[in-house]
Amino acid sequence: MKIEIKPEAKRYLSDKIPAGSTVILTTDDGSNKYSSIGATCAMADKFQLIIVNQPDSKFNVELENNADFDLSMASYEDYLVSDGLKLDYTHGFLILSDNTGILGNTVSVVDWRNVTPESEAQRFNEMKKLGQFIC
Repeated sequence: MKIEIKPEAKRYLSDKIPAGSTVILTTDDGSNKYSSIGATCAMADKFQLIIVNQPDSKFNVELENNADFDLSMASYEDYLVSDGLKLDYTHGFLILSDNTGILGNTVSVVDWRNVTPESEAQRFNEMKKLGQFIC
């Protein structure tokens, strides 16, 4: 799979993601360990770029790109995107789109290089608590 990172997005990301970094494109909806949102009402409605120290085996679909990132996504999320995948930066927002239209207009960049992941039990308890306030 391929993603085109538009010039404005490359400029914006150059301050946030070092060239050659390992980056994951994923949802921020509670469906993975990189999300802090409870999955009660927000399924696949928000995307994020996660900077990690090393590849994560659950995110094994390589996204060929023009920004010199080792970029990948999860195979269980590839149904969310189609041909013509693009990342642009306009009016202060990162926008993910494909040939079907805009997929996410507030893509966030999160640096996980110094984060200790929560255990499954910790994530469950946090999502349960957050779920009461999000929806």
